[in-house]
Amino acid sequence: MSYETILLDIDQNVATITLNRPDAMNGMTIRMTEELAHAFTRCRVDPNVRAVIVKGAGRGFCAGGDVKAFGESLRSDPLTPMRTLAMHLHAGVAEMRRMEKPVIAQVHGVAAGAGMSLALACDLTIAAQTAQFIIAYGKVGLSPDGSASYFLPRLVGPKKALEIFYTGEPIDADEALRLGLVNRLVPNAELEKETRALAQRLAQGPTLALARAKDLVYRSLSESLETQLETERELLGLSTLSEDFREGVQAFIEKREPKFRGR
Repeated sequence: MSYETILLDIDQNVATITLNRPDAMNGMTIRMTEELAHAFTRCRVDPNVRAVIVKGAGRGFCAGGDVKAFGESLRSDPLTPMRTLAMHLHAGVAEMRRMEKPVIAQVHGVAAGAGMSLALACDLTIAAQTAQFIIAYGKVGLSPDGSASYFLPRLVGPKKALEIFYTGEPIDADEALRLGLVNRLVPNAELEKETRALAQRLAQGPTLALARAKDLVYRSLSESLETQLETERELLGLSTLSEDFREGVQAFIEKREPKFRGR
């Protein structure tokens, strides 16, 4: 698939997916969500990709769905386009979850509606100090999509999540950090550099071990303690068979930094 609304760049084992409709604040269209799902699949299956960054071009991360396009569909068929957009967006979120690699959201400006949902769905989020998060769905009479109703209650609890959904009030960067919606805040001028440095560090790490840690953390949201312990035991055993485990042990014995290859 050729991309019209996003950019995909792969460099030194780090894939960068850029939402690229800056004149529309990267508002999501059916085409964009379809391209996002395709790009996430490409990153998931490409062995050369060991970490992924998701960011927005221009003044902000993503303003959510393209409301102007919604207005046009109201005159004909509002249901089919919205369902199609959500279908592709949800496929992309599922690909991120299945991806055995870290996915980092790099957020500047506004992350609203589906843009906020996308940021919440990433494994990690680094935000500029002036970033702002707005759930926004209620402002246009919509219920949430894009996994917001899954991740937000798990991050802030059901009562706070409902307050955020009900009021739609903007959440500034400091409050987002306090609530656990982001992992760290950095000055605007350093956002690109800091995100890239983290992604590069993770891309040079033990990819299989990181993937199993990701799997375990997300499984823990629904598993019993006994099941979780058994899964930990199984995945730990598998990890001991990896080249990276042998390299890690050897590097420790030789008192040097390990050189992981993601195998």
